[in-house]
Amino acid sequence: MKCCRFVAVALMSLLVTLTYTEAAGECGRMPIGQAAASLTPCLPATQNPRSKVPPVCCAKVSALIRTNPRCLCAVMLSPLAKRAGINPGIAIGVPKRCNIRNRQAGKRCGRYIVP
Repeated sequence: MKCCRFVAVALMSLLVTLTYTEAAGECGRMPIGQAAASLTPCLPATQNPRSKVPPVCCAKVSALIRTNPRCLCAVMLSPLAKRAGINPGIAIGVPKRCNIRNRQAGKRCGRYIVP
C-alpha cells in the first residue's frame, strides 16, 4: 500500500513539474511542460533514429510547427527533455522523418541544425 502511495505522489509531482516548467516563453501561453507532454508519443523516435515515428507523433509535431515552431526547439532542448532521455540530435530530425513539408529546413535549434 505504501508503494502505491509513493507512486501516486511521484506521478502527481511529475505532472506538477510538467505543468509549471517554463522556458522563457518560447511556447507562448502554453507552459513548455504541457507542450512536452503533448509530444510523448514521439519519445521512442527521439531516442533511436531507426525507430518508426508513430503517425500520432507526426500529427502533434506538424501542429506544433504550424502554430509555434520555436516551441518545438525549446521542448527538444529543455532540461525536461534531457530528463526524459531525449537525444536532441535525433529529435531534431523527427519532422523530416515525418515528411512534414513546411518544416524549417536549415534552421538552428541551439547547437543543432535542422536537417
